Amino acid sequence: MYICGVSPYDFSHIGHARSYVAFDVLYRYLKYLRYDVVYVCNFSDVDEKIIRRANEFGEDPIALSGRYCQEFQKDMDDLQCLPPTHQPRVSEHMEEIKEMIAKVMTNGYAYTVDGDVYFSVDSFPEYGRLSGRKLEDNRAGGRLAVDSRKRNPADFALWKAAKPGEPSWDSPWGRGRPGWHIECSAMSAYYLTHSFDIHGGGMDLIFPHHENEIAQNCAACGPESNVSCWIHNGFVTIDDEKMSKSLGNFFTIREVTQLYHPIALRYFLLGTHYRSPVNYSISQIEIASESVYYIYQTLHDNEEALSAFQQGTETETKVKGVRVSPQAQECISELRNELEIKLSDDLHTPAILNTALQEALRLMNSYVNMLKVGTLPSFFTSAHGWCGTNVPLSLDTFQKKQQQLSVILYLTELQKEVKAVLDVLGLLLGSTCAEVLQQFKERALKRADLTEEDILRAIEERALARKNKEFARSDQIRTDLVAKGIALMDIGTETVWRPCVRRGQEQPAPPAQLEQSAAAVQKEPPVAPSQLKQSAAARQKEQPAASLQPPPWSCALAISKEDHDISEGTTDYTLSHQGNKYLEINWTQ
Repeated sequence: MYICGVSPYDFSHIGHARSYVAFDVLYRYLKYLRYDVVYVCNFSDVDEKIIRRANEFGEDPIALSGRYCQEFQKDMDDLQCLPPTHQPRVSEHMEEIKEMIAKVMTNGYAYTVDGDVYFSVDSFPEYGRLSGRKLEDNRAGGRLAVDSRKRNPADFALWKAAKPGEPSWDSPWGRGRPGWHIECSAMSAYYLTHSFDIHGGGMDLIFPHHENEIAQNCAACGPESNVSCWIHNGFVTIDDEKMSKSLGNFFTIREVTQLYHPIALRYFLLGTHYRSPVNYSISQIEIASESVYYIYQTLHDNEEALSAFQQGTETETKVKGVRVSPQAQECISELRNELEIKLSDDLHTPAILNTALQEALRLMNSYVNMLKVGTLPSFFTSAHGWCGTNVPLSLDTFQKKQQQLSVILYLTELQKEVKAVLDVLGLLLGSTCAEVLQQFKERALKRADLTEEDILRAIEERALARKNKEFARSDQIRTDLVAKGIALMDIGTETVWRPCVRRGQEQPAPPAQLEQSAAAVQKEPPVAPSQLKQSAAARQKEQPAASLQPPPWSCALAISKEDHDISEGTTDYTLSHQGNKYLEINWTQ
């Protein structure tokens, strides 16, 4: 597959991230399905924007683009995008480009004017077959001045005569440089031949870029030229307007990842179907960040719970013939099945993140808690399968041990399956779960402009206020921290903290957005409790452009503090939920 790459003249923005994360999932999934994939993604390092920027800085254009190619690759590494098989640069493929232009001219589809070479769209009757546009509908001069030397205003450049201050190469038509469209045609043919499976890029490339590629490919190679499948991703928008550097309404990847973990940005982008537009907002990236934190906290809790029983478990399960019951195995298999069904259905990543993965994590949390308190689902204790209840371990010692080993084996296998799914989605990091959680905490502190010591002091102040029955003060400390994206959680006699979605104050934007007018920043309200308490049927309804759902603990925070204005120290509560649906709230004075 061939994916059109960036013109590296500056740091890449999250619109670029949207495209390459989407195609990285495709690449990973094809490899998961055991396809032998040759993935080519180019760098357009000979471009007007690069030349203009280099002249501003008094720098060689190739050197400038080379530097930003390295920055782009660093961003892609941070976003967990696998390196393509080949990453060619235009400057390194001039001979292939000139050879293709010569073929187009020999076959009668191009002409020269004063050292420029133009493709004649009138000579190719099928022009417009990808975009559906008719030749008479193409209006020249919308972005560029009409060149009166052209036979048709829609004709496009294959080769541009050299100009002062621009890099140039020798050619049969004089010194110059290639046009934009011929670059991808030549490089895709060089690495993949003239007929290959998948060609992709952003929706803005359908016309004119990909339309022109088809025309010049067919002109050079005739019926041998073929792309089996064209794939185009939707835009990232700000105030429903396409994010772009030319409009000045962009966030660079680097600006976002300074404040949020790169994997949170990836999760945010995967939370909308790749063909649909995704509107960037601080609230959505924070929901994504909290969701990924929830994933790794669940995996970490599971690992810690299993470690307490780890010694000798593998040997015991083999000796005693303990195995996961068919019902439990079906729960494990369901996650893998859902992954394959949804990704095979046009890479439907939101359905995986918002349903199948969340259900697996909920089950993992439930069984970890059951293992700790000594109760098990009935399918671990009965041969009759699931009956929807938990039963105490009141059997003899041998049976208890068998049941315990079965749960341990189940959680071990479920963890493997969850990690396998995360790996296909590019959400599995090489660090330990504890290290990932710490990375998220460090960025949360940076966003809040706080230190770990500040948090510990606030915890001590709150504990003192509770001891003195100053519950209003205690509540205010917690509320102030939540407004900065820090949640305090009381676990037994200990209070710990974790990152959370900021509530109760205007949320700051990354540096690039601060340069824009206030009108350019879209304000999104917090997720309403009524949205969180949706029915199970509504949760299962899949929308291609669905927003990310907060993890369960976000719901718990909303219900406990905002809906009911609970005063700490006077009321305790417990919540029972399934996904985002509340089943029961128990209150005790």
